[in-house]
Amino acid sequence: MNILFIGDVVGQIGRSIVLNKLPLLKSKYQIDFTIANLENATHGKGLSYKHYELLTRSGIDCVTMGNHFYRNKDVFTYALKMDKLVRPYNLYKDAPNVGTRLFDCKGKKIRVTNLLGRAFMDLADKNPFDCLEDIISEEKKSDIHIVDFHAEATGEKMCLAKCFDGEVSAVIGTHTHVQTNDDRILYKGTGFISDAGMCGYYDGILGVCEEGVIRRTRTGLPSLFETPDEGRAMFNGIVLKFDDVSNKLIETKKIYIVE
Repeated sequence: MNILFIGDVVGQIGRSIVLNKLPLLKSKYQIDFTIANLENATHGKGLSYKHYELLTRSGIDCVTMGNHFYRNKDVFTYALKMDKLVRPYNLYKDAPNVGTRLFDCKGKKIRVTNLLGRAFMDLADKNPFDCLEDIISEEKKSDIHIVDFHAEATGEKMCLAKCFDGEVSAVIGTHTHVQTNDDRILYKGTGFISDAGMCGYYDGILGVCEEGVIRRTRTGLPSLFETPDEGRAMFNGIVLKFDDVSNKLIETKKIYIVE
């Protein structure tokens, strides 16, 4: 079983490179199941139903989110139709959709859980460690369990992976838009990477046009963060290879493409 996890997809350029590269990557790595973080897919903040439909129809099997989950009203309007979406589990209890979801793929049951970190993040309503412990204790159905931990701090991401080493299949960090070089399989078998990276505008700052980011960072004044429609694109992700008999993770491989 080969699972592709695609890092945060940002704006038009991010959507385009995913649509362009996904068929090739699925063929090259014999991908069985694809997960993508789409919390920035629509104009850099949030996810519209139109873009959800576009990307899931292109071959994305599961959509994860993050702290920008509420930024597009479609997540409320079309919540029941977004049946491949997994939003952060530890949002406020009345948030639309679900924070963990079970998928069937080639005779395997794959659970995907989305969690928000708490360090430098302001939307997490509950402790992600307690939430994941509850999820694990309440379900015994999955063969593979992938956790998208959408968090700012590298140490917090690593703590979660170490805490649940051997209890989940992989903890994949998202949110920073910078792919890290620390992918590994931990001592008890859980895969980990601090951040899967980004699919988006390569020459900007984290997928956004640099002018507005520099102005706000340098002066503290409000600035409009824009995602361009043209420019060099980057595709980041990670392939997780599982043994078909034991369901154990046996290999990780980062993907980093710029064009």
